[in-house]
Amino acid sequence: MSVWDERAEAYRESQEHREGWDLDLIAEWAAGARTALDVASGGGHVARRLREAGVEVVSSDPAPGMRPDVVCPAEDLPFADASFDVVACRLAAHHFQDVEAGLGEMARVTRDLVLVVDNLRMGDSDEEANRLRDPSHVRNYSEEEWHVLFAGAGLEVVEARTEDRRIEFQPWLDRTGCTGEDAARVRELVADRIEGGKLRLDRIALKGRKR
Repeated sequence: MSVWDERAEAYRESQEHREGWDLDLIAEWAAGARTALDVASGGGHVARRLREAGVEVVSSDPAPGMRPDVVCPAEDLPFADASFDVVACRLAAHHFQDVEAGLGEMARVTRDLVLVVDNLRMGDSDEEANRLRDPSHVRNYSEEEWHVLFAGAGLEVVEARTEDRRIEFQPWLDRTGCTGEDAARVRELVADRIEGGKLRLDRIALKGRKR
């Protein structure tokens, strides 16, 4: 069993993942689409939100425990070119071993739009904290880096929004089993962004159209 299979239930039940302005925005941006692929679906919250909006959704994730429709990594999507009207990926790209390959695959299998939501890079201390909290974390990217990544995948960014989000700090640690000295060090590294038991994260949402 992988670490993500072990965490599956926590991510399905996580209030921080089940709701948010970015979920509503994905549904808004996908309006009019008939079919969608939810890449690295995790707890399935994007798929759920789009299905509520009347979209026919296929969910994919590399962890069987997440209960996706298709088990596969983002870097190797087993779908034909232009299979979906929309491809969406929320809060997962920072785990991709090869983000260029993952975004390239998403661009390949969409007919029109690629929608990505992820946490923004907030400096070296934040990256250290993220890796210590969760060794599966690879890297967060800046807004400028995201624009370069989209262009490299043949996507034109037609809209991008950034907002901060305040999440409960302790459940954030608990979801990945971060305790003891590691948890103390993480708290130290992000102390300037904790207020009232909540951690501030900067988040970006990008709407890309296939060129």
